[in-house]
Amino acid sequence: MAKTPVYKRVLLKLSGEALAGPEKFGIHSEVLRMYAREVKKVVDLGVQVALVVGGGNIFRGISKAAYEMDRVSADYMGMLATVINALALQNALEKIGLFTRVQTAIPMEQVAEPFIRRRAIRHLEKGRVVIFAAGTGNPYFTTDTAAVLRAIEIEAEVILKGTKVDGVYSSDPMLDPNAIKFDELTYLEVVKHGLRVMDSTAITLSMDNKLPIIVFNIGEEDNLKRVVMGEPIGTKVRG
Repeated sequence: MAKTPVYKRVLLKLSGEALAGPEKFGIHSEVLRMYAREVKKVVDLGVQVALVVGGGNIFRGISKAAYEMDRVSADYMGMLATVINALALQNALEKIGLFTRVQTAIPMEQVAEPFIRRRAIRHLEKGRVVIFAAGTGNPYFTTDTAAVLRAIEIEAEVILKGTKVDGVYSSDPMLDPNAIKFDELTYLEVVKHGLRVMDSTAITLSMDNKLPIIVFNIGEEDNLKRVVMGEPIGTKVRG
């Protein structure tokens, strides 16, 4: 293992469901604090960290609750849910001494900064954690796609997708005891086999821009630190 981080700038993607913890809805305070501590360990190493968080713990545009809604309206509601999560993360990070900024794709100046690429990069260079909220600001695009887009824009070296499992499997390991874990995959293998890494738009965007993705279990202590230090945990997706 390297003695210094192998990445200088990363984008961490968290699902909204990850913030809910065992409750499966809303924001679980201890889970929130745990994620904040894990991020701080990486920032303390000198790594520049950006975050994108989903909103599925509050509202998803493709959920049952949105079934009879206009898709565009439902997606905007989902974007607003990500802002709630971003503010919760900001609060948890600042309580343990980190400096942060929330930038939103939908302007709401009283709550957060608008997304401005150069400003985001400057915050990262100053050691601030930047949390990107409201997806891309457009309906029909997931927060996975938003994460890839923002990572490319800020010139992150890798996307770290924190999940509840320790990598990508051939099928759901919670349901199939014979599921096979992959240590490494290509973008094309992910698309061809329909593996649940990110949606196809996000994978294609990553492939076109040669942006690697590492899927790992963020619920295990020090895993985020281990990833940025170059330990071979989780599943790496690249060309």
